[in-house]
Amino acid sequence: MSKDTETKPKTQWGRIASDGFWNNNVVFAQSLALCPLLAVTGTATNGLGMGLATTVVMIASGLLVALIRGQVTPEVRIPIFILVIAVLVTLVDLGMNAWLHDLHKVLGLFIPLIVTNCAILGRAESFASRNPVLPSAFDGLMMGVGFTFALVMLGGLREIIGSGTLFANASLLLGEGMSFLEVTIIPEYRGFLLAILPPGGFIALGFMLAAKRLIDARIAEVKRRSAESGTEALA
Repeated sequence: MSKDTETKPKTQWGRIASDGFWNNNVVFAQSLALCPLLAVTGTATNGLGMGLATTVVMIASGLLVALIRGQVTPEVRIPIFILVIAVLVTLVDLGMNAWLHDLHKVLGLFIPLIVTNCAILGRAESFASRNPVLPSAFDGLMMGVGFTFALVMLGGLREIIGSGTLFANASLLLGEGMSFLEVTIIPEYRGFLLAILPPGGFIALGFMLAAKRLIDARIAEVKRRSAESGTEALA
């Protein structure tokens, strides 16, 4: 087996991971799923719960779509994909209601609305329907992790500024095992109401999008300088 053949799978997995988490992030790059993003991220705990639920759906939908892609005709693929996603969301909704009831009450309608998340259908159509099972499931995992990262970052930022805490009520919403996440960042803080209201979500998201653009520009500049240095060294 040649060296190129051995390194190709690693390159594929690395590309899927980087695209899902950063380069093609559901929120920061594609600006999708903004409705649940802004609605549930009053705290980092809510963001984590919604992110994990969405990740489960994205992994399972990617896996199932990849399994049935050979049996689904192009004319009916979109309705079939939506039906698969709806079944998975229903299962997640019922499971959260049974085992994470307090979190289910907080997230409310936004759990069933995972069905309408364009990112899930988009990955099913653009990736899972054209790739094998394992890469499709991994793509769903990384897209879900990237979405969860955005939810937790935005929720954490709004919670710290708005309440001075981080992962408040994690033990109540996610179970006693998550009590270690609960942190008081600013003791005796009176709070800043705007941060946890919808306008505060838009403002915080704007700053986060700007920060990603700056980071991407910095990374591109570093790569350009490294390429120029390598070219000069070869010359």
